[in-house]
Amino acid sequence: MAKDWNLTAHYIEAGASATDDVRGEFQKMIERALDDDRPYDAIIVHSYSRFFRDAFGLEMYIRKLAKADVRLISITQELGDDPAQIMMRQVIALFDEYQSRENGKHVLRAMRENSRQGFYNGSPLPLGYTTEEIEKRGIRIKKKMAVDPVEAETIRLIFRLYKDGDGREGPIGVKKIAVWLNERGHRTRSGARFGVSGIHKILTNEAYIGRATFNKRCSKTLRMKPDAEHITFDIPSIIDRTVFDAVQTTLRAHNPRSIAPRVLTGPILLTGLAQCATCQGAMTLRTGTSKSGMVHRYYTCSTCARQGKAACKGRSIRMDRLDNLVVDHLQARLFQPDRLTALLGSVMALRSERAAEVDSRVARLQTEISDADERLKRLYQMVEDGLTDLDDILKERVGALKHDRERAKAALDRIRETRSSAMTFDPETIERFGRLMRDNIATGAIPFRKAYLQSVIERVEVDDDVVRIVGNTATLEQAIAGGAAPADGVRRSVPKWRTR
Repeated sequence: MAKDWNLTAHYIEAGASATDDVRGEFQKMIERALDDDRPYDAIIVHSYSRFFRDAFGLEMYIRKLAKADVRLISITQELGDDPAQIMMRQVIALFDEYQSRENGKHVLRAMRENSRQGFYNGSPLPLGYTTEEIEKRGIRIKKKMAVDPVEAETIRLIFRLYKDGDGREGPIGVKKIAVWLNERGHRTRSGARFGVSGIHKILTNEAYIGRATFNKRCSKTLRMKPDAEHITFDIPSIIDRTVFDAVQTTLRAHNPRSIAPRVLTGPILLTGLAQCATCQGAMTLRTGTSKSGMVHRYYTCSTCARQGKAACKGRSIRMDRLDNLVVDHLQARLFQPDRLTALLGSVMALRSERAAEVDSRVARLQTEISDADERLKRLYQMVEDGLTDLDDILKERVGALKHDRERAKAALDRIRETRSSAMTFDPETIERFGRLMRDNIATGAIPFRKAYLQSVIERVEVDDDVVRIVGNTATLEQAIAGGAAPADGVRRSVPKWRTR
């Protein structure tokens, strides 16, 4: 070198930002410089910005090195140790920090605009997607996300396992999906095994329904940014929206912070469904042993068991008796074709009545829009024919008519977005649904049977002389439309509270 110094070590860290000290080679260099054997007299950098682009961080490490008699020397910004030059170094550090933040702001702005146009910014791709080149602007190649046909089949399989199962048992939970995939040789893009958090992330990723989001988290802290800063753009979808929504509903309902996993997949058929008619408390399992040594199992009011007779008088019923009462009644009464047809008929009649009300609202809005358009045309014609001038009063009138028209159009669009198409069911569909439900609530594993029960009934009220099975006809209609897909039970807790 020009100064005839002995160069003892090189530290090169390509691609790492100098805005913080989370840099492997940087930390190795600092640790070695501070060792007791004093290996270095100085650390030489091209410029101070290569060492640190944060004024506070730069001064902190310079002082830390100074305690070990190690100097920081910039070959393009040679400064001494007198107060004036120290101040100059600090001013240079402030400008470096400012320039770094400005560059970051402009880069982020360009990346956000790139996302608004639907282009890929280079973040890790979700499993199931690849990139394809769309166009070339100068030396820059613009890419968009595209479906990877091989990986997409794995994504569809994961959603199908969670929603419907593998055909041999009911829906499979998050942990069991990971085990199922790993046992059959499925692997992630990097060749690793699937884990619980990875499966949960796939099941909740809106990219699979064609909605990718950029600028969602801070790249350094991983904290979620405000919704106003998110950039959402369209990409090819892999999963149907109705399937994705059904999975999200189940994940929320089966979140262990709201419902304990044992309620969903425990070995008791009516856990989470059976309630005491007096206090609406859950009926939980209690066991008792007779003099002969036989163990009897009962559904008992949990409120009475925990708080005594002052809270609820309590009631108990043998577990096998209540299970059989509910299953037999549903098989003999609810899931018969004539009963299902009658229930659906009442739903259709109510829906038709409501649809008629909505239709009248739509007609009124369409009339308002037509009237506003006609009045605006007449006003414009008068101006064109020279019958009147476009003075302030006329401008105000035109603005009012436009406002009324846009308001009516917005209301009409909202009705069309939220309006659902009427469902119709032929006798064969109703018969098939009833037969499927009659078979599946009576045989098979308890979690499997429970999932089917939970898909159509809300609760089972146990009173002194009567048991009431309470459901919702709209829920029943959705179950028939969905092919009797059961409420998806999770085998283990969903790790929503875990960090990335």
